[in-house]
Amino acid sequence: MGFDMGFGMGFGMFNIMFVLVFGIVIVMFIVTAVKGIGTWHKNNNSPRLTVEATVASKRQNTEVHHHPNGGDATGAHGMHTTTTTTYYVAFQVASGDRMELHVSGREYGQMAEGDFGDLTFQGTRYLGFERRGSKAAYYDRPENGEERQRASWDPER
Repeated sequence: MGFDMGFGMGFGMFNIMFVLVFGIVIVMFIVTAVKGIGTWHKNNNSPRLTVEATVASKRQNTEVHHHPNGGDATGAHGMHTTTTTTYYVAFQVASGDRMELHVSGREYGQMAEGDFGDLTFQGTRYLGFERRGSKAAYYDRPENGEERQRASWDPER
């Protein structure tokens, strides 16, 4: 006879739940891995393209995680924090289509909304952006030959 918890179930219910939860976790891990490998494979089989594009928008996703020190889950020995920031830039191509690509922090910092140039990508993988100018502010030459910078809000633009 097994240990009776008072409801006539014993350890049988625990064993079923343990196997069920363990199986769900394993299935989720496998599905995530297969999706990642599928995206990687699709990107590798896509052609490398270089197109004229404009930086339409930028965004960043910052995640903050607090971890207890010394392996103490209560946090009695203090906590330390780790922060992860992921950067994304949305590019608009001549056809009007937009694509949002993951970029490094360095690339993100060197781009501004309105920059235009040559975007190189492969599937959903960002490979580079060669900036040729910016639409946010530009120079023109009036009849007198003096250079005048126009701001992005300038109605004569």
